[in-house]
Amino acid sequence: MAQTIEPLIADLVEWVAKAPRAYGEVMDAWRTSCPRLTVWEDAVDRGYLVRERGEGGSVLVRVTPQGRQFLAERSRKPADAAQVQI
Repeated sequence: MAQTIEPLIADLVEWVAKAPRAYGEVMDAWRTSCPRLTVWEDAVDRGYLVRERGEGGSVLVRVTPQGRQFLAERSRKPADAAQVQI
């Protein structure tokens, strides 16, 4: 199963690296009812993504430095954190 989920985790982290996402948007796009495909949970547990409070109390999902390193190790180019503004 690890071979199946690794590319999915990379896809999720890469998607969030493009711009911080609203928590609800992430859940709509990445939540699964399959207990064997724990993409969101694994990405958070590994420290690749984090939930933070945004303006107005909204919850945003952002990529961590560990998540950017994860993408770099897989030759996936994450957005430069300095260029992303909310």
